[in-house]
Amino acid sequence: MSALDQYIEALSSPEDALLHELERETYLRVLNPRMISGHIQGKLLEMIVRMIRPQRVLEIGTFTGYSALSMAAGLPEGGVIDTCEVDDELEMMILDFFSRSAYAERLRLHIGSALEIAPQLGELYDLVFIDGDKREYTAYYNMLFDNNLVKSGSWIMADNILWYGKVVEPVAKGDKQTQAIIDFNAAVCADPRVENVILPIRDGINLIRVK
Repeated sequence: MSALDQYIEALSSPEDALLHELERETYLRVLNPRMISGHIQGKLLEMIVRMIRPQRVLEIGTFTGYSALSMAAGLPEGGVIDTCEVDDELEMMILDFFSRSAYAERLRLHIGSALEIAPQLGELYDLVFIDGDKREYTAYYNMLFDNNLVKSGSWIMADNILWYGKVVEPVAKGDKQTQAIIDFNAAVCADPRVENVILPIRDGINLIRVK
């Protein structure tokens, strides 16, 4: 961790003990642990939820549950998060940490593809956090509008939108993930239904408001 990152960590509100344990367990037990949101991004997600005050949140890509738990902490009374994870091997770990959270009643885990699950839930979402398969970002985005899952005033956040800086480099042959992120960012910027800004925190978040 750089000196600047250490400074940011030290002078931000401390990490919740359960989230700290979850991050440690993720690095011990799960492949590609760097996919976890972590302290600073998790705190940002919580703050954004507190500002927006959504009643219904959709998360696409739970991983081990750090971001869902972070957002749940910021939800107003009666708020619910539907979170979709395609990797069923993570289900027990996710449910264990969800059940131990003070916000367990705010979290609903769905195992399977969000493209299939989300349209069947019958919800209209105030906030959507996209952090699933990068190759499917545009499909997730289109699904939200095609199935009327978002409305005017809804917010969408897409994670890993700078993709380790690869979005400004020549795309390697066969690198479908980088190309998909580039295509997604361009599509959002050109979409007259929304306005957006890319935040360069961690690996980048595209913050999108539906007009």
